[in-house]
Amino acid sequence: MKAFILDHYGKKQALRHGDMPDPVPGPDDVVVEVEATGLNQLDSKIRDGAFKPILPYKPPLVLGHDLAGSVIKTGANVRRFKVGDSVYARPRDGQIGAFAERIAVEESDLAVKPANLSMAEAASIPLVGLTGWQVLVERAQIKPGQKVLIHAGSGGVGTFAIQLAKHLGATVATTASTANAAMLKELGADVVIDYRKQKFEEELSGYDVVLNSLDATTLEKSLKVLKPGGKLISISGPPDPAFARALGLNFVLRLVLRLLSAGIRRKAKRAGVDYSFLFMRADGRQLEQITQLIEDGTIRPVVDRTFAFETLNEAFAYIDTGRAKGKVVVTLK
Repeated sequence: MKAFILDHYGKKQALRHGDMPDPVPGPDDVVVEVEATGLNQLDSKIRDGAFKPILPYKPPLVLGHDLAGSVIKTGANVRRFKVGDSVYARPRDGQIGAFAERIAVEESDLAVKPANLSMAEAASIPLVGLTGWQVLVERAQIKPGQKVLIHAGSGGVGTFAIQLAKHLGATVATTASTANAAMLKELGADVVIDYRKQKFEEELSGYDVVLNSLDATTLEKSLKVLKPGGKLISISGPPDPAFARALGLNFVLRLVLRLLSAGIRRKAKRAGVDYSFLFMRADGRQLEQITQLIEDGTIRPVVDRTFAFETLNEAFAYIDTGRAKGKVVVTLK
């Protein structure tokens, strides 16, 4: 099968369009013919080598954490899906590889594609949708009337999380440029802070939750907007000891991550705020709940641009600019 292959780690390293063996499914796997795949900053970071100590990938490898497509084969134990089903997923770590014509995915990571979305739209959802769900529903447990700040509102996670937080009954603030303010208000943002002209830490106060996807400086400033007992949840680091334990990392890596997050954890404790790092996980059942919100019109995908499969490196270059609004998708059909 054709795939885009990372031959070695490197900053903005181009992927090679070449041949890889067809996936061989295990008894619990579903083989999907990929019709569309979404690009994510996670792909860029793995390509650049940022996760080498944490994620056990060895080049040559195929990246790709979002897919939508059709089932073409099922393992012996698979019961929820059959050949011909239209599905979407964020395959679990260790089983990624959506930048290819076919992929084997654990049955429990898959969900039936939302009926009202195209394959390209569906491929934009899994990683950012599960991230938003696991931050806001699972960890923050947002209640109606709470106040939530979502940084980088025009990004993939931001555009989804704003809609989900609003659905959960929160007052939603976000940081973005003025050019994106109208779009974000349409998605449900109550307050849009222009990060070029305003200091969010001076404009906002008394917030219950902050979702951070930006740098360490923004992370630290976010403490100032939270009320005592608030939650600062970061998807961009630094990883904390709980994450290291969940991943089963060795003692040395656990110690390194403890030291990396010591500063922000100490400052959060001083402010009476709970800091945690979230690295989203694959979960087909949560994706089914997201599907219901999409099909009833509560949440809609935001796709900036769509590229043909052969131009995947151009799509990578585009997301590396950091200017994409919502998601960038690559189509194979």
